[in-house]
Amino acid sequence: MSNDLPLHQRRRAPTPAELLGIPWLHLLLPAEQARAAQEIVVGDALPGDYVCRVGRPVTYWFGVIEGLLKMSSDSADGNTMTFTGVPPGGWFGEGTALKREAYRYNIQALRKSLVAGLPVETFHWLLDHSIGFNRFVMQQLNERLGQFIAAREIDRMNNPDVRVARSLAALFNPVLYPGVGEVLRITQQELAYLVGLSRQRVNEALAALQQDGCIRVEYGGLRVLDLPALRSSVFAR
Repeated sequence: MSNDLPLHQRRRAPTPAELLGIPWLHLLLPAEQARAAQEIVVGDALPGDYVCRVGRPVTYWFGVIEGLLKMSSDSADGNTMTFTGVPPGGWFGEGTALKREAYRYNIQALRKSLVAGLPVETFHWLLDHSIGFNRFVMQQLNERLGQFIAAREIDRMNNPDVRVARSLAALFNPVLYPGVGEVLRITQQELAYLVGLSRQRVNEALAALQQDGCIRVEYGGLRVLDLPALRSSVFAR
């Protein structure tokens, strides 16, 4: 399918392997799972593609099977504020889908990403019929609240090393992003976009965190060695 088409026109049915990358499907009863699997679509988002845009009505509840997205908004003066990244296993927009309102943020691909979408009508059908799905969504909302409270705290920090440490810890959240595991596939430039610092400054912070034993920089990504230390920034200078 041509990459010149908009993302929504590149959607297709998922493969069985791709369905295995959706963390909430196994929580459903067989009939619920069958209906959801039949309704889910996937699409390959290229770098810079918008999955959601401010002001657009909600049509899907989205998740990331592979790749990396960023959630941001543009201020009246033209500046962009990045709220968080969305790595593999992350599903987002449940609050918007619940309220059936227009998006208040942009979701954009930082790299080629495989994005899944559950139609909003199926999302509400599962809420009406599935206890397992309700529990998953409630847990998502609870974790998301904690994530954004932490993000506000990060925005007020002047220490770049602490900003990088806390931002990395957020991306290693095993509840919101179960597909990440111990290694996050991310470049220093992508992390710089998410944290709001220069690539050089992010590189310095990663070197300090690696020296302190919090992470290990590997080819194509970062391995977390001490998640509690990242969250508390005990070792960050």
